[in-house]
Amino acid sequence: MTQLPSRPRPMHGMLGGAAALASALAIGCSDGAATSPRMAPHGASLDRAQPAFVISTIDVEGALSTVPQGINAGGAVAGYYISADGNYHGFILKDEGLTTIDYPGAGYTDVRGIGPDGDVVGTFADLTEEAAAYHGFKRTAAGEFVPVHYSGHLYEIPQRILADGTILGCRHDHDLAASMKGFVARDGESEITAFASMNNGATPSLAHVVGQYTNTAANRTEAYDIENGVFSPFIVPGSMMTSAWDINQRGDVVGIFRNAAGFHGYVRTEDGFTTIDVAGATATRAYGINARGDVVGTFASGGRMHGFLARRVR
Repeated sequence: MTQLPSRPRPMHGMLGGAAALASALAIGCSDGAATSPRMAPHGASLDRAQPAFVISTIDVEGALSTVPQGINAGGAVAGYYISADGNYHGFILKDEGLTTIDYPGAGYTDVRGIGPDGDVVGTFADLTEEAAAYHGFKRTAAGEFVPVHYSGHLYEIPQRILADGTILGCRHDHDLAASMKGFVARDGESEITAFASMNNGATPSLAHVVGQYTNTAANRTEAYDIENGVFSPFIVPGSMMTSAWDINQRGDVVGIFRNAAGFHGYVRTEDGFTTIDVAGATATRAYGINARGDVVGTFASGGRMHGFLARRVR
């Protein structure tokens, strides 16, 4: 089953606390270079074979959790945070500061993907609906909210938006497993047949799509890439589960894997897999990557979920 945030129960003043936090975001000091062992070397050049990163923390001031989901070529980061009152809000972080995003009238908002021009996609919810009721939206760089709906089904989760406006994600009905299928919305709609699947990212031409699905025979979540229409599942060697969450234009894939030691982020380049672990964290997850190879995600530490930005330095 795909990982989704648990929506809070209805609360009074659901949107009231967000504005006070809109200008308050703290980026912590560098945590140093991520550990980056090569797990499957195939003889590529050093700069492609052994990515290395310098990691800094992203925390919305006063938030219980901060969850970056995407980063564009300009370095703008998009995601969501849980404010002190337990409510969920989307955000965009740029050089000029933090913008909080709340879908009008909704009790829950998250942001998942950000395009090169600043358009973002995510989900919103009315907390009186069933737990599976995630509705899609796009917010333009100018601040206009546009509903996103996949026809023929109840709900959708837009995950990424590409430069030409193509949206990827999944659609579902009353559950977040059996009815879930990954979709692409570009000049019409198309979906894949893999069970409990979610299209999480693509190269600009759509020649390469990545995501995750449930392999029922193996009883685990596996990543996949679809290259020129050919579906190929993959896992990080030795992992119990692997998911793919994004891909950049040169084909580097980021995601999450779990092994006996817990949850880790990874980058898959043409040379193989590189692990991303934030120093001192009990779990690390990688969700987004941009054209230059910078990665965003989360890490667990001190009983909280923090965001991180891993700037690629090699």
